[in-house]
Amino acid sequence: MEWHLTDVQSLTLIDHEISDYPCSPAEYEIIRRVIYQTADFDYFSLIRFSEHSLSSGAAALAARSTIVVDVPMVQVGIVPNLQLSFANPVYCSTQTITRPQKSKTQAAWGIQTLAKRYPEAIFVIGQSQTALTGLVELIEEEEIKPALVIGTPAGFIGADVAKERLFDTQIPHITVDGRKGSAVVAVAIVDALVDLAWQVYGQTETGRV
Repeated sequence: MEWHLTDVQSLTLIDHEISDYPCSPAEYEIIRRVIYQTADFDYFSLIRFSEHSLSSGAAALAARSTIVVDVPMVQVGIVPNLQLSFANPVYCSTQTITRPQKSKTQAAWGIQTLAKRYPEAIFVIGQSQTALTGLVELIEEEEIKPALVIGTPAGFIGADVAKERLFDTQIPHITVDGRKGSAVVAVAIVDALVDLAWQVYGQTETGRV
């Protein structure tokens, strides 16, 4: 993504406040970008990376895998950076045409519909805890095997449970512990991951300016 002087100055201030970090440089880059977008240093200890989450996600981005998101805010937030890099197709669950179902929200029903259509996609759930729960159900039933799941919905009831269930799977994932989270956090994670992946795979690409 394009950086301005104020962006660099803000990231430098974050680095000064976090003098030591027990994680890899790539993980730290994602964490600092989340802190920058939220001005919340709690995320330093809340963001959780599963084994191989970054490598799997970066490889899927480079392979131009489909990205499925839960709400338009996430879609609008990540598309500009993707258009300048890997140009992955992005589909939104709440904008997916589905048959009505009273037992599920539109986000949950849409995410499950898209998951069955793109079982190895990258899934980004930034706001809807019902969408994350529905996605985890399909993973537990071994109907899908995503390349990466980014799950950051906030919530007092159910959100933390869905995140813990995701942690118990073997699917590469990035989540936020506890009640905190938002679509803004999800966008920050994706944008940082795209930039990191571009450093590794982008040397042979010609689409970015």
